[in-house]
Formats: sequence, structure tokens, C-alpha cells
Amino acid sequence: MANERPIGFIDSGVGGLTVVKEAMRQLPNEEILYLGDTARCPYGPRPAEQVIEFTWQMTRFLLKKNIKLLVIACNTATAVALEEIKQTIDIPVIGVIQPGSRAALKASETGRVGVIGTLGTVKSGSYENELRKKAPETYVSSLACPKFVPIVESNQFNSSVAKKIVSHTLAPLKREKLDTLIMGCTHYPLLRPIIQNVMGQEVILIDSGAETINDVSTLLDYFNLNNYQHAATKSRIFYTTGSPKMFKDIASEWLNIRDLAVTHIDLGGE
Repeated sequence: MANERPIGFIDSGVGGLTVVKEAMRQLPNEEILYLGDTARCPYGPRPAEQVIEFTWQMTRFLLKKNIKLLVIACNTATAVALEEIKQTIDIPVIGVIQPGSRAALKASETGRVGVIGTLGTVKSGSYENELRKKAPETYVSSLACPKFVPIVESNQFNSSVAKKIVSHTLAPLKREKLDTLIMGCTHYPLLRPIIQNVMGQEVILIDSGAETINDVSTLLDYFNLNNYQHAATKSRIFYTTGSPKMFKDIASEWLNIRDLAVTHIDLGGE
């Protein structure tokens, strides 16, 4: 029997759309509900307690929409809030750090792995812990890239400014002889061509968000939550706490959906 309830995705802004794009490709039958907290983005520099509070606000909003599974499509929120939410709510919850770490270890031949992320993600050490837990000998070099999220959120990710900022920010990692780099923020795949160009074609880039959908697919099978209904069009509903126009501009281009509906919501103040 088909489970037609939607999968919920939450992120600090538009970054989680990179995860939704992969979900639409791998799980075309599934209904999608997405909430981006654009008004309070970026989450990276914020204190952990505040990120947990905001993540709960988004989670509660989507739970009221009767979602069957929650994807925390934000590395900063995954790092600080995943375990608490997972243990509290009664539907499956998945974050982006474990799948990304697993994919990096699989891809790396030299065991020299880089991690780029927000200040919050890098400070949490979540990727390093996950990588070393699975493969203790792994060399991990982490770098916070606080300017990347604002570039993406302001729809400047194809600009010459983006090229300059990415090139300057990643310079320290170029000396590390890495063979694999985890894009440890779901906003970063929108900068992928520039990141690849700066790091060199020989460095394998890992998109944590895209890897997460492999795990979502497994969970849907395990809990018998798949939607087997083949409808011509599937419901894709997007909410933002910020500007619907800015969100729509980025989402329409990235997801290649022309008539994309974006609704503004208010989750409360700071």
C-alpha cells in the first residue's frame, strides 16, 4: 500500500534544495515539503542552543503537516540537534553528516580528507569524529568558510565575486594534498563548479546532502513508508521565513521547476 504522506526537509535557507534535487531524482514518487529559515540564515555563527531552538521550531511546523520522515538538510543543525530530535519524535529522522562521512571514506584512496563547513559545523567536530570513528587513521583537515552561505543566499553563486571568495578561502586546503573534500554544508554544492576548479579536478568532492538521499531511500524501505502511487505531478511545497521571491528565483533555477509555489511563514522572532 502506498504511503502518500510527504517527506519533510528543513534547512537554514536554500541550501537544503540541493538535497531535494537528489530526492526528486532518486525518489520521484515522493511528496516533498520543504522549509528554509532564510530570515535567520546563516546558522553557522549562531550559538548551539539557538540553532537547536530554531531547528525545533521548523520541526514542529512540519510535524503539523503530517510528514512521515524528517530530513535535517542542514549540517549545522545536524551537528547540534539531530540526536535530540531523533530521540524525541516518533517518525524517522536523518541528518547529513553520517552519510557524507561514509561516502568520503569510500572515495578516498590516500586517507587524506578535507571538510569545509560553517563555523558551527567545523567547531562541533562532527565530521572529524564520524570519520575517525569509522577509520581512525584518517587525516582530516577542516576549514570554516563563513562567506559561502551568504553568497548562495543572495543568489551570487555564479558571480566573479564568488570565484574570488572561494579561491581565497580555500587556499590553505590546497597545500594539504587532499584527495577527497566533503562539502559539509548543503549550500556548497551550488558553488561546486568553482570549488572543483579551485581544488583541482583530481580532488573528489562529496555532496553530503545527495548522499543522504541514499539513506532516506533505505529508511523508506525499512519502515515500509514508500509512496508507490505514480501520479503525473507530485506535490512539492516550499515554505520560507524570508523573501519568497528570492527563494523562488534560486529554487526554480536549481530544481528546474517553472511554476514553483513558495509560501512565506513566520516561526516567531529571535
